[in-house]
Amino acid sequence: MNLRGAIFDADGTLLDSMHIWHELGARYLESMNITPEEGLSRKLYPMTLEQSCKYLKTHYGLRDSEGDIQSGILGIIEGFYRDEVTLKDGVREFLSAMNDKGIPMVIATSGSRELLSSALERNDIAEYFAEIFTCSELNTTKHEPDIFMSCAEFLSLSPESIGVFEDALFAIETAKRAGFITFGVKDDSNIHQWEIIQSTADYTIESFRGRIVS
Repeated sequence: MNLRGAIFDADGTLLDSMHIWHELGARYLESMNITPEEGLSRKLYPMTLEQSCKYLKTHYGLRDSEGDIQSGILGIIEGFYRDEVTLKDGVREFLSAMNDKGIPMVIATSGSRELLSSALERNDIAEYFAEIFTCSELNTTKHEPDIFMSCAEFLSLSPESIGVFEDALFAIETAKRAGFITFGVKDDSNIHQWEIIQSTADYTIESFRGRIVS
């Protein structure tokens, strides 16, 4: 393997952040001194943000409007990325090694540019990335290869010379179909699909700690 460029997902790949999406409802209720029900995260996770807010208002008899609840939840997310989120084990050292080898790196994320930039700066890894590409700005999802192809165009490299580092199975499948070298990154959120990821991705990474760059 001889990588000439790399594309990194952020949440669940570089950042230990996936748990926040399971905790949002509980955190919001706790901020109002309300004890959340057991299993709340499992109920809310499949819902949209709007549906979650409606459920919280109705089920807990909240006086705040659904719009106010949504603003409160978005504030929790913003605070998490600004003040709390940490890197996954070994990420900084891995990126430093990639940088030392002269491998250009970019990020392809489904998340917010503003929140991600804040997290990268606070965790001292922003300098390693030449650009951030977001699905919202490109009006796409990772079910389509557009964001990965935009990254490849920016890097002026062909897909077969670029590594895509992802924790989501569907994104790995998309990148692989488009001809990229795929790296499946293990996360607590993808344990239930890890065996499939192992059989799908070209390479898998259980931890970046001590990972050799070649």
